[in-house]
Amino acid sequence: MNMTHYMELLAVNQPWNLIIYMVIPVVFAEALVATEFFVVFTRQTDGPLRLLNKWLGIILGFYFLGIFVQLTTMVVPTLEWRGTADILAVGAYLSGVIPLFGIALLELGVIGRGCGAADKMKLHFILLTVFLVVAHIAMIFGMLDPTVMGWQPNAAGTHMMPHSH
Repeated sequence: MNMTHYMELLAVNQPWNLIIYMVIPVVFAEALVATEFFVVFTRQTDGPLRLLNKWLGIILGFYFLGIFVQLTTMVVPTLEWRGTADILAVGAYLSGVIPLFGIALLELGVIGRGCGAADKMKLHFILLTVFLVVAHIAMIFGMLDPTVMGWQPNAAGTHMMPHSH
Protein backbone atom coordinates (compact mmCIF):
# COMPACT_ATOMS: atom_id res chain seq x y z
CA MET A 1 0.00 0.00 0.00
CA ASN A 2 1.12 3.54 -0.69
CA MET A 3 1.47 5.83 2.29
CA THR A 4 2.07 9.46 3.07
CA HIS A 5 5.40 10.56 4.47
CA TYR A 6 3.58 11.21 7.77
CA MET A 7 2.60 7.55 8.04
CA GLU A 8 5.94 6.38 6.74
CA LEU A 9 7.77 8.43 9.38
CA LEU A 10 5.80 6.60 12.06
CA ALA A 11 6.29 3.20 10.42
CA VAL A 12 10.06 3.22 9.86
CA ASN A 13 12.69 2.73 12.57
CA GLN A 14 10.24 0.92 14.86
CA PRO A 15 9.52 1.58 17.63
CA TRP A 16 11.60 4.74 17.98
CA ASN A 17 9.98 7.01 15.40
CA LEU A 18 6.53 6.08 16.66
CA ILE A 19 7.59 6.92 20.22
CA ILE A 20 9.43 10.15 19.32
CA TYR A 21 6.95 11.63 16.83
CA MET A 22 3.62 10.26 18.10
CA VAL A 23 3.61 8.67 21.55
CA ILE A 24 5.48 11.37 23.48
CA PRO A 25 3.63 14.33 21.90
CA VAL A 26 0.25 12.61 22.21
CA VAL A 27 0.77 11.61 25.86
CA PHE A 28 1.75 15.18 26.75
CA ALA A 29 -1.07 16.65 24.64
CA GLU A 30 -3.69 14.34 26.18
CA ALA A 31 -2.44 15.18 29.68
CA LEU A 32 -2.55 18.87 28.78
CA VAL A 33 -6.12 18.52 27.49
CA ALA A 34 -7.21 16.63 30.60
CA THR A 35 -5.74 19.22 32.96
CA GLU A 36 -7.07 22.02 30.75
CA PHE A 37 -10.65 20.80 31.21
CA PHE A 38 -10.35 20.98 35.00
CA VAL A 39 -8.40 24.25 35.02
CA VAL A 40 -10.89 26.01 32.73
CA PHE A 41 -13.98 24.47 34.35
CA THR A 42 -12.89 25.49 37.84
CA ARG A 43 -11.15 28.71 36.65
CA GLN A 44 -7.96 27.79 38.49
CA THR A 45 -5.20 30.37 38.22
CA ASP A 46 -2.93 28.62 40.72
CA GLY A 47 -2.60 25.39 42.64
CA PRO A 48 -1.04 22.00 41.83
CA LEU A 49 -3.26 21.16 38.85
CA ARG A 50 -2.67 24.56 37.26
CA LEU A 51 1.07 24.14 37.86
CA LEU A 52 0.98 20.72 36.18
CA ASN A 53 -0.98 22.23 33.28
CA LYS A 54 1.61 25.00 32.97
CA TRP A 55 4.60 22.65 32.90
CA LEU A 56 2.94 20.23 30.49
CA GLY A 57 2.40 23.17 28.12
CA ILE A 58 6.00 24.36 28.41
CA ILE A 59 7.52 20.89 27.98
CA LEU A 60 5.24 19.99 25.08
CA GLY A 61 5.84 23.32 23.34
CA PHE A 62 9.62 23.00 23.48
CA TYR A 63 9.56 19.28 22.65
CA PHE A 64 7.47 19.91 19.56
CA LEU A 65 9.68 22.84 18.58
CA GLY A 66 12.57 20.34 18.57
CA ILE A 67 10.58 17.96 16.36
CA PHE A 68 9.68 20.83 14.03
CA VAL A 69 13.29 22.01 13.69
CA GLN A 70 14.60 18.48 13.16
CA LEU A 71 12.02 17.52 10.54
CA THR A 72 12.06 20.83 8.64
CA THR A 73 15.85 20.91 8.42
CA MET A 74 16.73 17.23 7.95
CA VAL A 75 13.71 15.45 6.48
CA VAL A 76 11.33 17.79 4.66
CA PRO A 77 13.99 19.11 2.23
CA THR A 78 14.59 15.52 1.00
CA LEU A 79 10.93 14.69 0.35
CA GLU A 80 9.41 14.08 -3.04
CA TRP A 81 5.80 14.91 -2.24
CA ARG A 82 3.16 12.25 -2.72
CA GLY A 83 0.32 14.54 -3.67
CA THR A 84 -2.19 16.63 -1.79
CA ALA A 85 -2.83 14.19 1.08
CA ASP A 86 0.91 14.05 1.78
CA ILE A 87 1.29 17.84 1.79
CA LEU A 88 -1.78 18.27 4.03
CA ALA A 89 -0.64 15.58 6.47
CA VAL A 90 2.95 16.77 6.83
CA GLY A 91 1.96 20.44 6.74
CA ALA A 92 -0.71 20.02 9.40
CA TYR A 93 1.61 17.98 11.63
CA LEU A 94 4.38 20.57 11.40
CA SER A 95 1.96 23.48 11.88
CA GLY A 96 1.23 22.11 15.35
CA VAL A 97 4.37 23.95 16.46
CA ILE A 98 2.53 27.28 16.21
CA PRO A 99 -0.11 26.65 18.88
CA LEU A 100 2.11 24.41 21.03
CA PHE A 101 5.07 26.75 21.14
CA GLY A 102 2.56 29.58 21.59
CA ILE A 103 1.33 27.84 24.75
CA ALA A 104 4.91 27.52 26.01
CA LEU A 105 5.56 31.21 25.34
CA LEU A 106 2.28 32.15 27.04
CA GLU A 107 3.18 30.05 30.09
CA LEU A 108 6.63 31.64 30.26
CA GLY A 109 5.17 35.15 30.05
CA VAL A 110 6.80 35.97 26.71
CA ILE A 111 3.39 36.61 25.13
CA GLY A 112 0.18 37.78 26.78
CA ARG A 113 1.94 39.86 29.43
CA GLY A 114 -0.73 42.54 29.35
CA CYS A 115 -3.58 40.06 29.59
CA GLY A 116 -5.52 39.26 32.71
CA ALA A 117 -5.88 35.73 34.03
CA ALA A 118 -9.18 35.12 32.22
CA ASP A 119 -7.77 36.29 28.88
CA LYS A 120 -4.67 34.12 29.30
CA MET A 121 -6.88 31.14 30.11
CA LYS A 122 -8.96 31.84 27.00
CA LEU A 123 -5.86 32.18 24.79
CA HIS A 124 -4.40 28.97 26.26
CA PHE A 125 -7.66 27.14 25.52
CA ILE A 126 -7.82 28.52 21.95
CA LEU A 127 -4.21 27.54 21.22
CA LEU A 128 -4.80 24.03 22.55
CA THR A 129 -7.95 23.73 20.44
CA VAL A 130 -6.07 24.86 17.32
CA PHE A 131 -3.43 22.22 18.02
CA LEU A 132 -6.07 19.50 18.36
CA VAL A 133 -7.61 20.51 15.03
CA VAL A 134 -4.34 20.50 13.08
CA ALA A 135 -3.21 17.26 14.75
CA HIS A 136 -6.41 15.53 13.69
CA ILE A 137 -6.10 16.89 10.14
CA ALA A 138 -2.57 15.47 10.06
CA MET A 139 -3.78 12.08 11.28
CA ILE A 140 -6.70 11.90 8.87
CA PHE A 141 -4.73 12.81 5.76
CA GLY A 142 -1.65 10.98 7.03
CA MET A 143 -3.51 7.67 7.18
CA LEU A 144 -4.99 8.14 3.72
CA ASP A 145 -3.51 6.29 0.75
CA PRO A 146 -2.18 9.29 -1.24
CA THR A 147 -3.44 7.79 -4.51
CA VAL A 148 -7.01 8.47 -3.29
CA MET A 149 -6.32 12.17 -3.80
CA GLY A 150 -4.75 11.72 -7.22
CA TRP A 151 -1.06 11.00 -6.59
CA GLN A 152 0.39 8.52 -9.05
CA PRO A 153 3.42 6.60 -7.75
CA ASN A 154 6.50 6.40 -9.91
CA ALA A 155 10.09 5.35 -9.31
CA ALA A 156 11.20 8.86 -8.35
CA GLY A 157 8.45 9.50 -5.81
CA THR A 158 8.31 6.26 -3.85
CA HIS A 159 11.64 6.23 -2.03
CA MET A 160 11.53 5.61 1.69
CA MET A 161 11.82 8.46 4.14
CA PRO A 162 15.20 8.70 5.85
CA HIS A 163 15.39 7.18 9.32
CA SER A 164 15.05 9.96 11.86
CA HIS A 165 16.45 9.77 15.36
